[in-house]
Amino acid sequence: MAGERTLASLANYRKRYAKADKRGRTRVLDEFCKTMQYHRKYAISLLGQPWDTPPPGAVQRRRGTSYGPAVVRALERIWQSAGYPWSLRLKALLPQWVPWARRHMDDFTQEVEQALLKISARQMDRVLADKKRQYKKRLYGQTKPGTLLRNEIRIRTDNWDVHTPGYLEIDLVSHCGPSASGEFVYSLNVTDIHTGWTETRAILGKGERGVVAALEQIQAELPFKLLAIDSDNGSEFINHHLVRWCKKHNIAFTRSRPYKKNDNAHIEQKNWTHVRKILGWTRYDRAEQCAAMNELYSGKLRQMQNLYQPSVKLVEKIRIGSRIRKRYDAPATPLDRLVAWYGEAPLALNVQRLLKEREKTDPFKLSTDLESSVQRLERSGQNGKRDTEEELVI
Repeated sequence: MAGERTLASLANYRKRYAKADKRGRTRVLDEFCKTMQYHRKYAISLLGQPWDTPPPGAVQRRRGTSYGPAVVRALERIWQSAGYPWSLRLKALLPQWVPWARRHMDDFTQEVEQALLKISARQMDRVLADKKRQYKKRLYGQTKPGTLLRNEIRIRTDNWDVHTPGYLEIDLVSHCGPSASGEFVYSLNVTDIHTGWTETRAILGKGERGVVAALEQIQAELPFKLLAIDSDNGSEFINHHLVRWCKKHNIAFTRSRPYKKNDNAHIEQKNWTHVRKILGWTRYDRAEQCAAMNELYSGKLRQMQNLYQPSVKLVEKIRIGSRIRKRYDAPATPLDRLVAWYGEAPLALNVQRLLKEREKTDPFKLSTDLESSVQRLERSGQNGKRDTEEELVI
């Protein structure tokens, strides 16, 4: 009823405004602005329309369905198999996943493929709106500040502005569950600033030697040379073992400011997407669980995150008054960023092997195997009993 009264009132003003002379229009406009609390320029645009034109918001534009059920099902299947990426990343990964989709979907026709590659990121948000769910969980930190060698390891105060791979942020993620008592597994997570390449290793406890041993394994697996690391102020990093190891391999070692998590924003994000989102908050405290996690980190999860999952990088951040406007580059996988860094130069043999590995690997099967491995690992942590090594094989 209120909408009908508004429409009738507006129509009456429009009729009076159309019939009045110049002075009369000024009086109608003054009365209309005072009654409706409209800006004068906006009121003029409303009164100048035909009397039967609906007021703004009275008629909602409804967009028709652009994509059929088969396209929506295919999009949902890829979205779920890829780990529920947001729309820009989902659109970027489609060209690599679509060729394999034909083997896993009976109704995946050429028309579905063309529509799927044409769909925009905004339309993906509309199509998947009912399927999206948000989970908020608490992250338990278990690292304590280290005081040893603080003066020797300089603080990195400038922002990362590197244009070559090899500069890593590192951090530990605890898997203690609801209790921090006793010894349990930690995930050592490292990410490259330029490419977004991420490697993870599980260690039982957070001893200094265990951290260095895990870093050595990661260094051997990286498809580029390790040039520098940056950590927080935890005692697992600020110690003689890691300092000597960095000096031995000619690796620069810096640390963030105490209690400033934004200094390590890159690795803090990867702690969620590459560890917490996959393994959750279950407690893992046995050697066989640690071994199973390492097999997962160095195998299926490494493939999925670095070869098939696009990410975006912040290119520019501008403050406009009280707001901050951020601009990101186009989504790309860490492997694609690494290939782009080579440019016209010949690719290294390990990068060529990674490209061939991606061509031969079915991402849908990789996603299914990854999910099965994670579920077996979760069951081992929830049961509370000692599972056999065969049950934990990844």
